[in-house]
Amino acid sequence: QVQLVESGGGLVQPGGSLRLSCAASGRIFSIKAMGWYRQAPGKQRESVAVIPTGGSANYADSVKGRFTISRDYAKNMVYLQMNSLKPEDTAVYYCNAQLTRDGLGPVFSYWGQGNQVTVSS
Repeated sequence: QVQLVESGGGLVQPGGSLRLSCAASGRIFSIKAMGWYRQAPGKQRESVAVIPTGGSANYADSVKGRFTISRDYAKNMVYLQMNSLKPEDTAVYYCNAQLTRDGLGPVFSYWGQGNQVTVSS
């Protein structure tokens, strides 16, 4: 009933840039927050950047000053601009949305399909 479709990602050299996009569609009443998470091989999934609706973005310390999260509220989209990429940024990146499907319902968490980002020379 709700789909999150990601685009972007790929292979980039250290110091390069990439932009991830994510579009949420389907039965959406209200989006509470959208964000990006990542999971490297052998590691747990971690939060990269989250932006609550009408609020300020929160970033992992490891990406502060290099990554920027933004939202297009009209299109239910979230973006992650990644600059000065490092090999340790290599991971599968997942889009997440916290939303309600009706006016009084609970908040649900939805995930995108994941996109590989590889930083290597």
